[in-house]
Amino acid sequence: MKKLIKSILLLSVLATSVHAADFEAGVSKLNKGEFHQAIAEFEPLVEEGFAPAQYQMGEVYLNGWGVSKDASKAFELFTLAADQNYPEALFQLSLMYSEGKMTKKDLTTAFKLMERAANKDLLTAQFNLGVMYANGEGIHKNEKKAVFWYEQAANQNYVLAQFNLALMYYEGKGVNRDIEKSYFWNLMAAYSGYKDAVTSAEMDQRQLNEIQIKRVRADVDRKRRQFKQQQQVKAQQANLATY
Repeated sequence: MKKLIKSILLLSVLATSVHAADFEAGVSKLNKGEFHQAIAEFEPLVEEGFAPAQYQMGEVYLNGWGVSKDASKAFELFTLAADQNYPEALFQLSLMYSEGKMTKKDLTTAFKLMERAANKDLLTAQFNLGVMYANGEGIHKNEKKAVFWYEQAANQNYVLAQFNLALMYYEGKGVNRDIEKSYFWNLMAAYSGYKDAVTSAEMDQRQLNEIQIKRVRADVDRKRRQFKQQQQVKAQQANLATY
């Protein structure tokens, strides 16, 4: 019995590996604007219930890449992938429920879908979940939880989350007011080229003394080095995965 189970698992892994290779070929063609060739790669995978392909075909129909735009079809495909907990599909489906696009507007469902995507470590979803908590969209307003989710994304170098987190510290929402931390996160976002953060960082700096400014800038330098190291590790892992 044990041998049989192992054989089934091995076949499953091999099938997934083939799916992944075909999917990557489709994504490559899509990025080159070869829409019909990409669709030809995705469609068999959709039929086999491969969530990444279901999501990607949802994007194809939503944007009209090589096909007529069909938000209804996109909604259907996103739902299939979301039922398998595919994070990007959960995210897109959440947006459609938030906007009432091809479905009745339902902020509670939108929140639940976004939360599931955030818990799968999707940075855009973590940021959006923070916004939902901050504004009380689909959930009771909770600024502490907004800060928590902004922090999750900010600590992975998501610029909008860094900027919003700085604002929370500046205004003392969900946290104790802390201009140094506001300055820190505004500088982080500013280094990534976010112009509003440059202006906000200048406002923060006017409220800090020279010692505080030097301390924060040193912390920012350390954090940026950490991010750079993380990117290098991810790049190495990606290269190994191709062999």
